[in-house]
Amino acid sequence: MEPADVTEGAEVGLRARPLPPLWVTAVALLAVAGNLRTAITSVPPLIDAISRDLGLSHAAAGALTTLPVLCMGVFAPIASAIAHRLGAVAAVLAAVACVVVGTGSRWFGDDVPTLYVGTFVAGVGIAVAGSLLPRLVKAFFPPERVGLVTGLYMFAMMGGAALASAVSAPLADRLGSWQASLASWGLLALVGLVVWAPFTLRANPHHMQGEGGRGRLPWRHHTAWLVAGYLALQSWCFYSAVTWLPPTYVELGWDRSAAGYLGAVFSGAQVVSGLLGPVLSDRATDLRRLLLVAAGLGILGCLAIFTAPEAAPWLWALVLGLGQGAAFSLALVLLVRYALTPEASGRLTGMAFLFSYGVASVGPFAMGLVRDITGGLSPIWVVLAAIGVVQGLVVTRLRPDLPRIA
Repeated sequence: MEPADVTEGAEVGLRARPLPPLWVTAVALLAVAGNLRTAITSVPPLIDAISRDLGLSHAAAGALTTLPVLCMGVFAPIASAIAHRLGAVAAVLAAVACVVVGTGSRWFGDDVPTLYVGTFVAGVGIAVAGSLLPRLVKAFFPPERVGLVTGLYMFAMMGGAALASAVSAPLADRLGSWQASLASWGLLALVGLVVWAPFTLRANPHHMQGEGGRGRLPWRHHTAWLVAGYLALQSWCFYSAVTWLPPTYVELGWDRSAAGYLGAVFSGAQVVSGLLGPVLSDRATDLRRLLLVAAGLGILGCLAIFTAPEAAPWLWALVLGLGQGAAFSLALVLLVRYALTPEASGRLTGMAFLFSYGVASVGPFAMGLVRDITGGLSPIWVVLAAIGVVQGLVVTRLRPDLPRIA
C-alpha cells in the first residue's frame, strides 16, 4: 500500500463526524505549544538567586531544567498508552492541566521538595503534550501543510520560551520574588487549557476512532535509531545552552535581567528558524542540507561563546539560536516524514523521545558539574561544540530513502 493510501485510510475514521475547521485546530494547537518550554526557560535567568536562597549547588539547580527533560523522555511512551485509552486530544487536555498545576505550585518554591515536585508535574504535562502534538499534526492536517503547521507549532513554542526567558527576571523584581515569577507562567498555561478544552469536545471522538492498537515502539528499526540519536545530540546541546547561557554572562559580570534578555535573543532566534526550517522542508526531498546548516550554526555559536564571549554576545546568541531552532524543528519533521501513519508517528515519537530526552536530561546537570569542578562556565561551550560535530555526522546518515516506520 502506498503511503498516501495509508494516510487516506486513517483519515476516513477521522471524517466519520464533522471535524473543527483547520484554523480552529491550528489555534488550539498553538495555544498549547506556547506552554511547552516556559517552565524550563523561565528558570535560567533566576538560577543564581534560586541557588543562593535555597543553598543549591550549580548541579542541583541545573536539575530544575534537567527534570522536565527527563520527564519528556520517560513519559513519551506512556503518552501513547494514555492516548489509546482517552484519545490523543483528551490526553493533551490532561497534560496541559498538569502544566498549570505544576507551574503554579512554584509559588511555594521556598520549600525545596515542593519546587522539585511541581517541576516534575509540569514536566509530565510537557512530556505528554509534546509527544502527542506531532501525531495530531499528521492526523488533522493534509501532508502538504505538515511543514507549515510544524513551523507554526515551533513559532508558538519558542515564542513562549523567549518570552519566559526575557521577562522572568524583571517579573521577579516587580513581584518581589523568584517564586512568584516562576509561578506566574501557570496563567499562560491556563489560557492554553481554556482554548484546548472546547476543541477537545469536538475533536477527541475523531481521534479515538482513528487510534487503532497501541503498537510497539520501533526499537528494532534502523531509521528510528538514527532519528533518536540525532534528537539526543541536538537536545543535549539545546537544553544545556538554555540552562547555562544566561548564567555564563552573569558570571562575566552582567546583571540577571540583561542575561535574561540574551537568553530571549537565543530563544527568539529559534522562533524564526523554527518556522523557516519546516516551511523549507516542504520543498526539500533531502533534509540533510538543511540539517547540516543547522548543526553548523550551532557549532559556530558555541565556539564563539567559548573563544570570545564578550566580543559580540548578542550575535553569538542569535547564531546559536538560529541553529538550535532549525535543528529541533526539522527533527519534528523527521518524526512525521519517516512514519507512514499518525499512529506510526506516535510510536516513533515515543521511542525517539524516550531515548533522546533520557540522554539529553543529563546535559544541564552534567554541565553544572563541569562548572562545579572547573570553577567556570566557559568549558561548557567547547564540549557542546564537540557534541554538535557528532550531531552533524549523524545527519549524513539520514537519507531520504530510509525505510519508514509502518
